Amino acid sequence: MTTFFKQFKRGLLPVYVLLVILTSSVTLVSCSKDDELEIQNDFPFEVQVMPVQKDVSNGQTVEIRMAIKRSGNYSDTQYFIRYFQFDGQGTLRYSNELAYLPNDLYPLPTEQFRLYYTSSCTVSQSFDVWISDSFGNEKKLTFQFNSSD
Repeated sequence: MTTFFKQFKRGLLPVYVLLVILTSSVTLVSCSKDDELEIQNDFPFEVQVMPVQKDVSNGQTVEIRMAIKRSGNYSDTQYFIRYFQFDGQGTLRYSNELAYLPNDLYPLPTEQFRLYYTSSCTVSQSFDVWISDSFGNEKKLTFQFNSSD
């Protein structure tokens, strides 16, 4: 009877070796460093604009209310604004600050803000506003005003 168990043990030796190799392989693969935790910090956003009047006269100021709506929240995201006026003449400014220069990039201190456009002519006026974030996402908004003079 003991010879039977010795032969049975010898027959199971390759199974034990295979089991050890399989267990070692699974352990090594599951401990690879390629599975680092990824933190998402680049979230798309939308810009909501309240309705704006369509007519403006020379010297009149129009308020433009905007809000940035994020699809996620990353606390270090910064937002910027720039604009370019391609028809007419006027100035765009944030709150009580100096007027923006066309195509210059300015930081936005808050996600809800008001811009003020002041007309400087008696013809139709159009300009684009670009809102961008620190990750390169950008939204373009076009504003057009008819002259009421």
